[in-house]
Amino acid sequence: MHYTSIENIHKVIDPLFLNDLRRELDEILEEKVEKQRKKKLGEYQLKLSSLTFLDPACGSGNFLTETFLSLRRLENEAIREMYHGQTMMGEFVNPIKVNIQQFYGIEINDFAVTVATTALWISEAQMLAETEKIVHQDIDFLPLKPYHNIREGNALRMEWDVIEVPSNIPTIHAKNVHLIIEPNPMMAGEPVVYDELNVVANRFDGETKPNVQRYQVHYDYIIGNPPFVGYAYQTKEQKDDLKDLMKGFGNNIDYVAGWYYKAVQLMKYNVNTRAALVSTNSITQGEQVAAIWKPMFERFGIHFDFAYRTFRWDSEASLKAHVHCVIIGFSSRDNKKEKVIYLNDNQNIVADNINGYLLNAPTTFIEKRSIPLCDVPSMIRGSSPIDDGNLLLTIEEKDEYLKLEPQGEKFLRPFMMGKDFIDRKPRWCFWLVGANPSELKGCTLLLKRIEAIREFRMVSKKSATVQSAATPTLFGEMRPCNSDYVAIPKVTSENRRYIPIDYLKADIIAGDKLFQMPNASLYHFGVLTSNVHMAWMRAVCGRLKSDYSYSNTIVYNNFPWPNPTEEQKAKIEQTAQAILDARALYPDSSLADLYDELTMPVELRKAHQNNDRAVMQAYGFPVKTMTESQCVAELFKLYQELTKH
Repeated sequence: MHYTSIENIHKVIDPLFLNDLRRELDEILEEKVEKQRKKKLGEYQLKLSSLTFLDPACGSGNFLTETFLSLRRLENEAIREMYHGQTMMGEFVNPIKVNIQQFYGIEINDFAVTVATTALWISEAQMLAETEKIVHQDIDFLPLKPYHNIREGNALRMEWDVIEVPSNIPTIHAKNVHLIIEPNPMMAGEPVVYDELNVVANRFDGETKPNVQRYQVHYDYIIGNPPFVGYAYQTKEQKDDLKDLMKGFGNNIDYVAGWYYKAVQLMKYNVNTRAALVSTNSITQGEQVAAIWKPMFERFGIHFDFAYRTFRWDSEASLKAHVHCVIIGFSSRDNKKEKVIYLNDNQNIVADNINGYLLNAPTTFIEKRSIPLCDVPSMIRGSSPIDDGNLLLTIEEKDEYLKLEPQGEKFLRPFMMGKDFIDRKPRWCFWLVGANPSELKGCTLLLKRIEAIREFRMVSKKSATVQSAATPTLFGEMRPCNSDYVAIPKVTSENRRYIPIDYLKADIIAGDKLFQMPNASLYHFGVLTSNVHMAWMRAVCGRLKSDYSYSNTIVYNNFPWPNPTEEQKAKIEQTAQAILDARALYPDSSLADLYDELTMPVELRKAHQNNDRAVMQAYGFPVKTMTESQCVAELFKLYQELTKH
């Protein structure tokens, strides 16, 4: 069982509906005329009892039970105000109107279904005891009423709003619950629903089930914490779930996207439904944003009402689960409520619009681009050995090799992956492009490595790797630079204000965890290492857990560059050189040391601040007053301008 903390549950339900219900009750309690106050309290109770809730991945029922308890607490407060603690005289009438029949769930685990059902019964008993204290009367609880609202099954393969109940169960009477009249199997036709829709078109199989009544439920709110399964970790069945459900959507999307899509589908039939779900932050980052949200925004006209940006979601189970999550509140019907973005530091942003990246910015989707949007040099990934470690050596391994085979020194080149780059400690690699076969024959140890590479590639399941077995002396993917180049690590810590970016010599072979930008000028370096580019990167890049995952196709190729004057460009070149000069004062420090917020040298910090100002001036941004959120919003506008034709 994955037990969700009460605090995190309230991050979902409070902004979705509970805050509004709390405010409504507070306003009623301020009514001075007692008769009017009691009338409004009665109406308020009826409103509470009319609301319906669905958790389509309910687990052991934490979201449902906490929501039920929250509504009952509000109801008890209303009851307390109506009766003023007095014992009721005459024939006793149960004052409770909110009940567990308003709460629905779907769960794939049969034991969890039982736990969730039991948890709601227990919660009902707990709150009934609280009400008894208020009215000074015993209220019958037993026998337990039949409760079939928690259903077992795969939520992505089920109709969320169709409840099947045995015919011998008393008919459900509720504002948002309607009996579906089955068609005669001998006659053509669709199931008819007694509600404002009249007909539910093509959504039910029409199969008449003996001894079963079907009901359609119009949910007011959909809540929950669906499964967190990235594409690489999905089973074949889970991948098939998404493939069958979300036709026309992008590939490689998180499993949780299926729950958003099912919720959005329901909103097509009931525009009043509002939802809020917890998700892995991956669905608001990188390629997944356009893959998931673009079709939903365009096809269904949904919008985000509120959002929590990335935070760590902790389970209360004995086996702690630490994942980085977001919460998204969404709907299809316009409402007048303020759109709010909740930040980690307890600050809120009242937004004009919340886009797919959970930013207060225009709804724009940054999709993969093969070449830069602006007139700047291309950025390419580094080379990939695909060698089972046979082409790569540590410094110690290199020294040991040269003791035994010094004639192989001419084949060695410095090699850097992301961590090597950040630590400023290159490894070494055998770079055998154009190597003379007769000279290779004289390197016995190297030949053994080459043979091991060939054998490793031959047994690969990837056809491209098998083909590369024909050239075992070469890297599997080769992208060397013939000139000095700017290098950017693919993954870097979220704790750094600036991604460490540096120039590397042409003889250093970059691995595939580095991006290379050949022919980059000081101007390009200055813009890339600026706070403007960093703000864009943080907004649109993917994440590895919470670390930044840079991308040439998403981040760099879509970045809207400034159009500086010659004077502004020269200024950026000066400030960029000053950054390199400040680093040169500390040749023994790694980039990790230099860009740690605690240990960053004063000279380097000042050089970056001057460079930030120069780049912002080139964009025409106000240096002193612009926040990062405002900066990103302006960059999105520039992006829209550059891509609208």
